[in-house]
Amino acid sequence: MHITGSVTTGTRRHIRALLLVSGCAAALGFASAAQAQTTTEPAGQDGGEIVVTGIRAAIDNAIDAKRRDTRVTDGISAEDLGKFPSENITEAIQRISGVQMSNINGRGATISVRGLGPQYAMTTVNGQTFKSADFTDGFRYDIIQTELANSIQVIKSPTADMDAGGLSGTVNIQTAKPLDYKGRQLVLSVKGQNSEYAGGKITPKVSGSYVDQFADGTLGVYLNLGYQKLKDRADYFWMDRWATQTIAGASTFVPRRPRYRRIDRDTERLMGSGGVQWRPSDRVEIDASAIYAKDITDYDVNQQVFLFNTSRIAGSNVVNGVATKATATNFSMENNRQHEDRDLVSQGYTLSGKWTGDNGWSARTALNYTQGSTYQREAAAILAVNIPTATIDFSNPDAVKYSVGTDLTSTALYAPSALTRNEYPNGATRKMRSSESSAQADISKDVALGPINKLTIGAKYRHEIFNRDVSRHDMIALANQPAPSSAIFPAMATTNYPVSGFLNGDTGIPGAWVGPDLGAYDAALAKAGITVPDIAAPEGSYHVDRFMPSAYFMAGIDTQLGDMTLRGNIGVRYEHTKQKVKGNITAPRTDGYTEVQRKIGDYAIEQSYDNVLPSLNLVLEPTRTLQVRFAAAKVLVRPIMDSSTSMAQTTSSSPNTSPPGTSTISVDLGQASLKPLTADQLDLGVEWYFTRSSAIAINGFYKWIKNGTFSSLICPSTFNGTALTATANDCVDARGNSYDITQTRNDPSTIKVKGFEVSWNQSFDDLLPVDGFGILANLTRVYPQKVAIGTGFTIRNLSKVTWNVSPYWENEHFNIRLSVNHRSSYEQNSADSFFAREGHVVRGRTQFDLSGGYSPNKWLSFAAGVINLNNSREQAYFRDPAVWQESSFYGRSFYLSATLKM
Repeated sequence: MHITGSVTTGTRRHIRALLLVSGCAAALGFASAAQAQTTTEPAGQDGGEIVVTGIRAAIDNAIDAKRRDTRVTDGISAEDLGKFPSENITEAIQRISGVQMSNINGRGATISVRGLGPQYAMTTVNGQTFKSADFTDGFRYDIIQTELANSIQVIKSPTADMDAGGLSGTVNIQTAKPLDYKGRQLVLSVKGQNSEYAGGKITPKVSGSYVDQFADGTLGVYLNLGYQKLKDRADYFWMDRWATQTIAGASTFVPRRPRYRRIDRDTERLMGSGGVQWRPSDRVEIDASAIYAKDITDYDVNQQVFLFNTSRIAGSNVVNGVATKATATNFSMENNRQHEDRDLVSQGYTLSGKWTGDNGWSARTALNYTQGSTYQREAAAILAVNIPTATIDFSNPDAVKYSVGTDLTSTALYAPSALTRNEYPNGATRKMRSSESSAQADISKDVALGPINKLTIGAKYRHEIFNRDVSRHDMIALANQPAPSSAIFPAMATTNYPVSGFLNGDTGIPGAWVGPDLGAYDAALAKAGITVPDIAAPEGSYHVDRFMPSAYFMAGIDTQLGDMTLRGNIGVRYEHTKQKVKGNITAPRTDGYTEVQRKIGDYAIEQSYDNVLPSLNLVLEPTRTLQVRFAAAKVLVRPIMDSSTSMAQTTSSSPNTSPPGTSTISVDLGQASLKPLTADQLDLGVEWYFTRSSAIAINGFYKWIKNGTFSSLICPSTFNGTALTATANDCVDARGNSYDITQTRNDPSTIKVKGFEVSWNQSFDDLLPVDGFGILANLTRVYPQKVAIGTGFTIRNLSKVTWNVSPYWENEHFNIRLSVNHRSSYEQNSADSFFAREGHVVRGRTQFDLSGGYSPNKWLSFAAGVINLNNSREQAYFRDPAVWQESSFYGRSFYLSATLKM
């Protein structure tokens, strides 16, 4: 079979048929990807100890954890110390029921749970908050190396003693506990990785893990250190904006701004984690842990932005209100090359203790500090020239054709006299830091009060801080800005950066061009004695404090209903939130520089709110191998703060190349007074643990979500005294300036989300003559309430159908595993994706990952794998599946590793 960049409809049918046949053969549906469930041996098996290792051991551990937990959970477990069953934590988590992965440059980065966006999944390490170092949209799991995790749980129904904040669920990363190991262990690992599309260069990774016990086994120490380099590339071709025309008497969307974007990333990562576990007696245990993760990434972004003049576009071949063919004449093109530095650091430090006393008394306490910080600086060179003509044809969305009436590789196109814009640098610097300090304590007492077997009361205090500081460095801020044709700037004819092979050499579009040499621009400005200053952007800078005391009460349940065991818990949590936002009152500058504003005062906004969050988790065991789960809870998510959050009204302006003399004014009306999002939720499921390493689970869920936030572009009749007029796609004033005014608010209505998860873990040892074969599979179906984007709270980036199938085989020396991951189409707007300013739908995609290993003995092992074996890629359409909007390519990745255990 020949596999192309996207899986064909026929292939999808074959995969679905395979899944259906497999499911029927097993009697029920699918299961938790590499996940957290348990198995016990069925009656009749020998009672001797059975020791399993590798993939099967990881499955057994995860199954056992799921089975014993009273909450609705799924998870994955490490195969051994420092040996997680994936090359990326994100790619491992996506194999869990209900979890979807989102890519950045083809690399798994963030996750969604049960259809809700990445920002709605809370992340903890050993049960305590862990701050992300990236503030875009949800926790960035790709900056965390796999050696940190001993197991990962996705907790979908909370208990009263858990921190509030996970609307969709809580992802808890459990680190190694040194007293759980026998004797000293030292694990050293080396890996080479190659991103095929990034030029074939092999990048290294080295790591080491150490665990030991002292003082007669009462003191354990764990340490891990790792270093990794990565290189990747992704290309994107999309329609950035649309215009409207009347064609054949009907209002029709026509292409307005085709755009190329090539992103090359070079990443260095350093990570260290460690822990000390002291258990001087059976009554006392003290744990201390520390985690530090640093990610330094350089971005080289090359763009061609084709700014069609709306008065000179001829559209044709209309499909469902969109012209799929167009010719544009006499328009401007911007050649934009941008360098970006991103330095990310996440760190967390936890000290916890447990005490067990007489007469059923016990207590727990934890102190935690975590911090995530980002330094992000971008600097772009923007050169604009005139293009005589261009034609685009996407009547066949799978074979887009685009031609430009000039040679984009010719440096003569950028003769100084032809330049209408020539600026460097252009960009912003953002410094962001989020931290949280917390203290928690609770005390429990074993009791015999009917079905109640334990009572717990506790309290926690959390203090969260978020700081954002923004500045800009733009050449247009200079009073004596050089003209585009100035001899100060380097000539493209002698200094340039050639770009080729765009979109994997797609023959339907121009795939090569010349870009500016940023080093030459730096040297030229230095020679001319020109320094572009950093100018503070007070409108985008602010400080937020959140004080969050809470108290909780929980009762454990363990009783019999006839011959059936019923266990679980019931509890309530009270959360108080006091939020203080401090920022700057601003006004337009008086020096003509409009990209930032000037500070004229300070503002402080305070709000407080209280929430009562009840929870119930029940597990009924009708038989030794069957469990029925029910859970109900109210959950809370406080307003989310990220890199794009504007607490007060912010305004910025950037000049337009076309029409000349106009600007685009971007306004955010502020989000400091948003209310917290809440949801009531129910879960009901059945789990069957029918043999070793095998289980089937079916779970349904329902959520009623209130106060969800949504953003929309609005066009008021006036803004700051300027009259505005709304056109089909723009909000403009009398001088032709465009206004992008964003309003973010709470949706007071209740949005319903329901769905189900089916999971299947199966060992075929009892069914096949050869041992070692098995399969992990899961299916999630979500039914969201439909709300038009921009009119109310929408479930962002929601795929209604996701599934994963991972067949595997292993014996004492060899193992191989194929993972097939699918997510259906999902809608995005400008808040979700840089490539969806006017909305698009990302097409469904299926990705194949293949891995294998060889262990000649118990000390040495080798592994190799291919990620994105079938060259799956992101593609999107506009309004109708027949109307193209985006194409991309990022290729495969290969890795080879060796691990030595001593």
